[in-house]
Amino acid sequence: MKHLLSTDGLDPATATAVLDTADTLKRTLLGREVRKLPTLRGRTVVTLFYENSTRTRVSFEVAGKWMSADVINVSAGGSSVNKGESLRDTALTLSAAGADLVIVRHPASGAAHRLASWLEGTGTAVVNAGDGTHEHPTQALLDAATLRERLGEISGRRIAIVGDVLHSRVARSNVHLLAALGAEVVLVAPPTLLPTGVHSWPVTVSHDLDSELPALDAVMLLRVQAERMHGGFFPSAREYSIAYGLNERRLALLPEHAVVLHPGPMLRGMEIASAVADSPRAAITDQVRNGVHVRMAVLYHLLAGEEEAA
Repeated sequence: MKHLLSTDGLDPATATAVLDTADTLKRTLLGREVRKLPTLRGRTVVTLFYENSTRTRVSFEVAGKWMSADVINVSAGGSSVNKGESLRDTALTLSAAGADLVIVRHPASGAAHRLASWLEGTGTAVVNAGDGTHEHPTQALLDAATLRERLGEISGRRIAIVGDVLHSRVARSNVHLLAALGAEVVLVAPPTLLPTGVHSWPVTVSHDLDSELPALDAVMLLRVQAERMHGGFFPSAREYSIAYGLNERRLALLPEHAVVLHPGPMLRGMEIASAVADSPRAAITDQVRNGVHVRMAVLYHLLAGEEEAA
């Protein structure tokens, strides 16, 4: 694996290898007073974020530090971007300064792929930490790790992704990865929040959440991305919650073993009731916890895996 830019086309064997490595790292660190491995000592990892982030940025930083890498955070607001420097020049500068891997989040779809093309031949790897409404591959991997942990396996499971699919890079990455791993994926959303061409995706589409819940193994709620919306996609927050929010009544419709996920940040009371978010059925904090180990595994496969295999 040279870069991690997308789950679309990601080989199931490679994805499974990353998930297995994450499991191994999690077991290795379990019970350790000092959570530190020497695996990436001497390597330099740069996070380059043009959008706000808490979970993704922090977990990548923790992942790098737990593997003894030197982690440098670069934000658009505190860099030469504010002086008009292009993404290309910023990327080439970071590579020339010694970055072995750049983790990029950018509001433009396709930005991570462009950055990787500009760094071709430099030896610097690229991880897409979210590009516009396109993809967020490590979020899909950590979601898959959480589903494996809770359900035992993904193949054959029926998983619903509910809400603002139109603007969600998390939904796109999960659709590709979960389908590749053998899950049956159902998108549940109002027609206004589904992208054009969704019927060509490896999914089924529904507009009725209540009718889908009894047959699900997992339900993944999406954040309503108001910052990307220009116009009326639904009548009101209250109407959205009535039709697509996961409340206690709807939780009771799920099978006993079913798990609830949300990539965060959550809009409590709209997308998910607090009683549901804080219930044992919800794996939301598990997702954050697993995110560190999955991102450790991604760094390992990009920066150390080939060396150790050789």
